Amino acid sequence: MTLLLRCAMGLAFVAATALSQQPPTGSISGPKILAPPPNYAFPDNKGYVFSAEWHLITAGMGVVRMEPSGNDRKVTATAESQGVVNVLFPVHDRFESHFDPRSFCSLSIFKHSEEGSHKRETSIRFDYQKNKSVLDEKNLKTGEKKHVETDMPGCATDVITGFYYLQSLPLKLGTTYEFPVSDGKTAVVRATVEKRERVKVPAGQFDAVEVTAEAISGSLEKKGKVWVWYSDDANHTPVQMKAKLGWGTLLFRLQRIEK
Repeated sequence: MTLLLRCAMGLAFVAATALSQQPPTGSISGPKILAPPPNYAFPDNKGYVFSAEWHLITAGMGVVRMEPSGNDRKVTATAESQGVVNVLFPVHDRFESHFDPRSFCSLSIFKHSEEGSHKRETSIRFDYQKNKSVLDEKNLKTGEKKHVETDMPGCATDVITGFYYLQSLPLKLGTTYEFPVSDGKTAVVRATVEKRERVKVPAGQFDAVEVTAEAISGSLEKKGKVWVWYSDDANHTPVQMKAKLGWGTLLFRLQRIEK
């Protein structure tokens, strides 16, 4: 369940080199991240509250929020299992990411995860001078520690910040974006703006564009697929998400926006 929560709510997307222009209509060649335009209004201090449904059963709730943090932007996300799923496999996860708002390059990640009987804390630091991601992890039950340094592109966004990265793009029909995603390991993801569709969720009815994303190389290749519906307006509010992995599908629907 947790992998699905991370994939769907974070979109599992990132990028390789920072550019300053907006993408044109059509395919964008090569894995790269596009910096936001200078006048881009980040969705600061808004909490997107989602329900996670599995076979029409509410499996959990998740909240994603962005806010200024000095010269950085901070993204936080929580995932809490509910009902039968909480009995079978309880999940209580907290995630915090910092990124550079000028380029969308992630700077650091911190995760506290409680998944079933597993409890751990993980921190990842992106060292762009050495093109390395530095991971430190501690098993909170056994005290076992792990330190891993992995090669990475010159710029990357993490699995939760990527949720906002796509939101910042024009999302014109037929446009394809390819970029790597890093969560300690790197995978290249392809995201395509497929179609327009009217979507009804608890937060209301929205004219939306459907974006399909999946990893085409790296550690997440063939591990699943993600669909995201963004409102078809200047805000690009994420109103619905669906994630499909080997064992099943989760549907995320926007319940409300907290301020």
